[in-house]
Amino acid sequence: MMNKDQKNNYISEMKGHFENNDSIYVTHYQGLKMNQLDELRAEMRKHGVIFKITKNRITKRALEGTKCIDLANLFTGPTAIAFSKDGISSAKILTKFSKKNENLKILGGFMGKDILNVEDVNKIATLPTLEEARAKIVGILSSPAQKIARILLAPGSKIAILAHEKSKQST
Repeated sequence: MMNKDQKNNYISEMKGHFENNDSIYVTHYQGLKMNQLDELRAEMRKHGVIFKITKNRITKRALEGTKCIDLANLFTGPTAIAFSKDGISSAKILTKFSKKNENLKILGGFMGKDILNVEDVNKIATLPTLEEARAKIVGILSSPAQKIARILLAPGSKIAILAHEKSKQST
């Protein structure tokens, strides 16, 4: 049981998480073993995600006055929340884990200014992460440059043959 000071600290900590994170995902974890929860937390920590088991009644009080107030109805039963700056990575981790462990149920969440349902979270999980998107863009942009570099670095004889073939075509 928490005393009044502990409750106030919990509420202010949770308010901070709700206000300072770009994405929040609410889950039920009933039936997960402690080692499974530890595995999920460890994976989330690697990606800068905070995964916190909640006290529903006090968490609902923490939601008051925040941008996430509409999530209050999700806080029933054994609830845990994932707080993150990168909503795509946390959605990917949660959906992948929930496919392996049917006891983790994603209830919904909040990203940007939007309330998310389970389908929305699953769609977000299919998007490329920022690093993946950057790699694709670099690959697209570097492809033509690589072709030009290959031609320029080719031995002089190959360039001469290519030039000779081009001159034959123009006559």
